[in-house]
Amino acid sequence: MTHGVIDDRALVARAAGGSEVAYRELYRAYARPVYWIALGLVGEAADAEDVVQETFVVAWRKIPSLRLEGESLLPWLATVCRLQAQNRLRARRRHGSHAALDDEIPSLVDVEAQVVQAHTVAAILAAVDRLSDLDREIFRLCAAEGYGYAAAAASLGVSHGTVRNRLSRIRSRVRATAIETESP
Repeated sequence: MTHGVIDDRALVARAAGGSEVAYRELYRAYARPVYWIALGLVGEAADAEDVVQETFVVAWRKIPSLRLEGESLLPWLATVCRLQAQNRLRARRRHGSHAALDDEIPSLVDVEAQVVQAHTVAAILAAVDRLSDLDREIFRLCAAEGYGYAAAAASLGVSHGTVRNRLSRIRSRVRATAIETESP
């Protein structure tokens, strides 16, 4: 990896050769974007998590024969994810959970939009990783886990005002990062 950019071709080649470390790096890089694709397709978090796991199991089996055409592995993973989501929805329908769910699956996944979204998510995660330990914990508790200011302050042993002020600055930074990556 150079400058925080994933070299998918090198990682795919190493993973195809049996490198679990390379496969793990690919998983870490693309599990979140694949999850968001899956969630959009199946509509339920638990099913989306299952689809992500099934997608990466298929990827592990098929990566030795994969010829990566572009720079990113994400378009291929998005296609595998879409197929796994269709399987999941068919199984739901067979078991009587939902009716006519195949109609909800789009025939095409907008890969370009998914790549842009994945790039934005990666930039936001990198921005969060650059935060101080306290700021990262405030962000995790308030933004990711839904804690209120008082609950986060009590959990971290800081004042309510500290959480409120730092979270405001963190949100501004994250928002600016998202805007920068989405602008042409």
